Amino acid sequence: MMTRRLAAVLAGFALAMPTLALAQDAPIEEQVVNAMNKVFGVHAGFRANHAKGVVVEGKFKPSAEAAGLSKAALFSGGEIPVTVRFSDSTGVPNLPDGSDDANPHGMAVKFHLADGSDVDLVINSLKFFPVSTAAELRDLFLAIADSGPNAAKPTKLEQFIGSHPSVPAALGTIATPDSFANEAYFGVNAFVLVNKAGAKQAVRWQMLPEKVVHLDKAEAAKRAPDFLMAELPERLKQGKVEFRFKAQLASAGDDTKDPAKPWPEDRKLVELGVLTIDKAVADSDAAQKKLLFLPGQLTDGIEASDDPMIDIRNGAYAVSFSRRNP
Repeated sequence: MMTRRLAAVLAGFALAMPTLALAQDAPIEEQVVNAMNKVFGVHAGFRANHAKGVVVEGKFKPSAEAAGLSKAALFSGGEIPVTVRFSDSTGVPNLPDGSDDANPHGMAVKFHLADGSDVDLVINSLKFFPVSTAAELRDLFLAIADSGPNAAKPTKLEQFIGSHPSVPAALGTIATPDSFANEAYFGVNAFVLVNKAGAKQAVRWQMLPEKVVHLDKAEAAKRAPDFLMAELPERLKQGKVEFRFKAQLASAGDDTKDPAKPWPEDRKLVELGVLTIDKAVADSDAAQKKLLFLPGQLTDGIEASDDPMIDIRNGAYAVSFSRRNP
């Protein structure tokens, strides 16, 4: 179970490409995603991670406080249309929603600005990442692949976990929700907000629902295989779903490079606005094939931090998109 669940968690962070070769001269992001494909396999036409999802639409209304932190048009005051995709982890498109392996669940938001550009937010229910670097991520996937039921003890995975306590710690932050609408989503990478005066503030994103409702493992296992995918569109027929978009503010000394190091819980949260979802798209399967979410697709007033994993994610997402849409 630890092997499969680790693979599921890691699928929430890196997108795989449909080649299994692990060429040592390939860019590190290719080595990482190819190692992930070695665990999950390849499913043509689907995302190599978070393959199973549902697309909805709505709007974002920024708060007055947001404009004080960032000069971005996203926070200028007017409502912004959004496209949102919720998803299960792993690259397996028919994975049951109640499976442990479907955690962490993902939320990707595309804010459509008035000038025709987009700002993307790619977050999930994992509060922090299991490892710190792309090389460690690659090595962890390779350890998973080499730690099957007949592997010698201690397995390579057991050895890796023994030297990386952040792995089980990260796994302890996730559970199966009863609805995509009743889950909290977090950004493991740091970004930098820049206001009109040029002041900069490092932040990590949070998208918080009206309430969080998690199922225990036994209850989750009893649910229909597609219960999360079906529940959200039905819920929207009855009314809107709202999330509070917040920024956790870094203090002096907080690590902005390492996604495996969470900031203290007492760090200040500033509400950036309200995200309202009010409509399921007519053909979710067709819509999600066309969508490309890039964590580093930003706008003036929002900058990438010094976390190198942001660029690695961007490169992997773009290659995966091109390969599933030849």
